[in-house]
Parts: sequence; structure tokens; C-alpha cells
Amino acid sequence: MIGRMLLFFILLIFNTACFAQKGIPLSIGISEILHSKVLGEDRTINICLPDNYNPSDSVRYPIVYVLDGGVDEDFFHIAGIVRFSTQPWIDRFPQSIVVGIGGNTRRRDFTFPVENTDFIEKEGFQKANFPSYGGSEQYRAFIKNELIPYMSGNYKTNGKQTLIGESLAGLFSVEILLKQPELFDDYIIISPSLWWGDEFLLENADKFLQRNLKKNINVYLGVPNREEDVKMYDESKALSEVIKSNKQIHFVFDYMPDELHSTVIHQAVYNAFKKLYPKTVYSKQ
Repeated sequence: MIGRMLLFFILLIFNTACFAQKGIPLSIGISEILHSKVLGEDRTINICLPDNYNPSDSVRYPIVYVLDGGVDEDFFHIAGIVRFSTQPWIDRFPQSIVVGIGGNTRRRDFTFPVENTDFIEKEGFQKANFPSYGGSEQYRAFIKNELIPYMSGNYKTNGKQTLIGESLAGLFSVEILLKQPELFDDYIIISPSLWWGDEFLLENADKFLQRNLKKNINVYLGVPNREEDVKMYDESKALSEVIKSNKQIHFVFDYMPDELHSTVIHQAVYNAFKKLYPKTVYSKQ
């Protein structure tokens, strides 16, 4: 009896394996390795192209850059939101290339240099959790001087660009918005860690925008339930007051009381596209 059962399970496993091999693989994109001279390391770039992308035709596409864009981070679900929003029966905005930047050095890449790190423990974290930090200037240079030119040189892009960042990536997105706003047309910023550096970016936001912003841009700022982190909410709200006072910014502030810091990004990205581009192909004019 035991022998028969063992034979049955072996045949079951064999048949399952054979059946699986007959399937057609599904693919939503490709991964490339881009060597960065600025960072002195390789970075994984995950790319999802529009359905009708054809290197031989004349159509060019916007790019949506996802900072936490590894396959084990936010690449897949954000690519899905973009795909949904650009389907012909939705047509909220043009079909776009999604670029996810992978890597596990976000605490280094997304933070700017500070004189001391005493504020980290004041915020309830351990300094040991930030063994490396302060690399945001180099990371901005990587994006501006290496990644964006690489994409425009190897893919059919039209120059319109969106940046998506949450938490520490949200902090970094705010830094780009304030210091180099010309890099992107749309900023989707979610639950930014403005506490870094004793709120330096928040305190200097108006000064940076007045000095650096030279074109019209769209900015979405989404935050989760206030009671989870009152300080983070209040910081984002204070930033929103600065941003919305600038006439060159089309601004949306989105409070999501049903979301937490750990869950907010998916709903926020969907909301951002919906609020920044409110009309679909069937919307009443």
C-alpha cells in the first residue's frame, strides 16, 4: 500500500511538472544592469514597456520612474496601475514606460548629509539602522546624468517624466522637487520622511522653490492615517501649505484615513493619477 501511494505521488509530481512546462511564460518587462560611474556600482533597472511599443514606429512615450522599483518592492503593482490607467477604455493619460530603480541602499541614497544624527533616536529609530547615509546628491546626479540619458538614448521617450517616491523615497522626491524641480513634470510624493535632518527640507522649502522652480509642474502629496504618526502628518501638512502657495504648481493634497504607512503607496499612486488626470475617455466633458 505504501509503495502504491509513493508511486502515485511520484507520477503526480511528474505530470504536474510536464503540464507546467507546456505553459506560456508571462512577462511584463525586462531587467537591465546599468553601471553608474557616479555611484561606483551597478544598479538594476526594471522596465515595463507599453503594449504597442515598437522600436520601428515614430511613437514616443512618457516615463514613470519608481524609486523603490525593485521586483521585491513596488515595480509590479505600480506598473499595473499605469497599465490600467492607460488602457484604451480608460485613457486617463498616454501609455507610458515604467522604470523601477532597484537596490537595497535606500537609507544611503535617499538621505542628505547631516552634521550629526542625534535626531534619529529622537524620532524613535536607532542610529545603527543608518550605517550609511547622506548620499542623495550623488543619487540625484545618477538619475540626472546617467539614468535619464540612458533611457532617452535607448528607448523611445518624449521627455515627459513622472517621479514616484514613498517614505524615505518620498523625502528624496521632496529634495528633488525643491532643489532640481526641472527634472520631472509630475511628482507623486507619499508619506515623506521629512523628519530627516531635523526637518531641514521643510524649514527651507519655500526658499528652495522660490529660487529653483522655473516651470509649471504637477505635485501630488498623499498621507495615511494621522493617528498612526501625528508628527509625520503635521510635517506633510506644513509642506502642503508651502507648495500650494506657489502659482507654478498644480497641487493635490490627499489624506487617506483608511491607510497606514505600510499600505498607503498603492492607493496613493492610483489616487494621484486619478486626481492629476481626472478625465477618462468616457468622462463627460
